[in-house]
Amino acid sequence: MITINEIHTAINDQDHEPAVHDTSASQASVALIIAEGESGLEICFIRRSEREDDPWSGHVAFPGGRVEVEDICANTVAERETKEEIGIHLVENHRIGPLPIRQIERSAAIENMVLSPFVYHIGSRDQVVTSCDPMEVAEVFWVPVTHLFDTESVSDHVFSIRGSNMTFPGIKVGDHIIWGLTLRILGSFAQLMGYESPVNS
Repeated sequence: MITINEIHTAINDQDHEPAVHDTSASQASVALIIAEGESGLEICFIRRSEREDDPWSGHVAFPGGRVEVEDICANTVAERETKEEIGIHLVENHRIGPLPIRQIERSAAIENMVLSPFVYHIGSRDQVVTSCDPMEVAEVFWVPVTHLFDTESVSDHVFSIRGSNMTFPGIKVGDHIIWGLTLRILGSFAQLMGYESPVNS
């Protein structure tokens, strides 16, 4: 079972250059938040509110969002958005470090986005109080790390893209499916920890 000390060591030992921070560019950051729960280490996920103007409407994700002019670096984006979306106040002592950045390709008419994920540890989940912004987040839930790396959790997710149904790999958590970009970030975390992700995302 992964320990928080192992996570600290793996992230601090990685050779990783963060994205160049530019508030005028299409950049975003997310927070992979870890806490101790009844089943060992658990990771925080959100289910996004359903909105017509949100391309990720209703999807499972990590808290986070796009850069704003007041953000001084990529991690402050993740920390500000987490507080706004789910009420968790992340500070420097919580931040373990970055995961590899992700390039998000969008349509030819829209500039591609650079996503910077960061890992945080906030102690015991019993002490965590969340408060969702209903415009952004419909639900907050926590998943044991052991479940995320369990092959029994693998499922398929059917998603419609431009009118065609396509099947993607995912991890089933109750009524939720973790897939797409969120699953790829989990894959980066698993690889960094020396674990094999249960799906090839």
